Amino acid sequence: MDEPTKLEWKWKFYKLAILLNAIILLVALSILALFLVPDPYRLTGSIAALLLALLLAIRFRRNYRLTKAWLEEHAGKEKST
Repeated sequence: MDEPTKLEWKWKFYKLAILLNAIILLVALSILALFLVPDPYRLTGSIAALLLALLLAIRFRRNYRLTKAWLEEHAGKEKST
């Protein structure tokens, strides 16, 4: 891979890593919300964190597939040259 392509790959990887960490954090926060948040907001806070984690998981999955296809395309170019 040439240098601009490597830099683009690095940023794509960072974006995926941050999304995955956010999903894990939100799932953990939703579990903690069931025990630590005051009673009137307990279920609402937990469900909100889970829904946000689900939305981020859908976005992560889409970006992962796009990045994987991009990487396979650029890796194929490297082998043919």
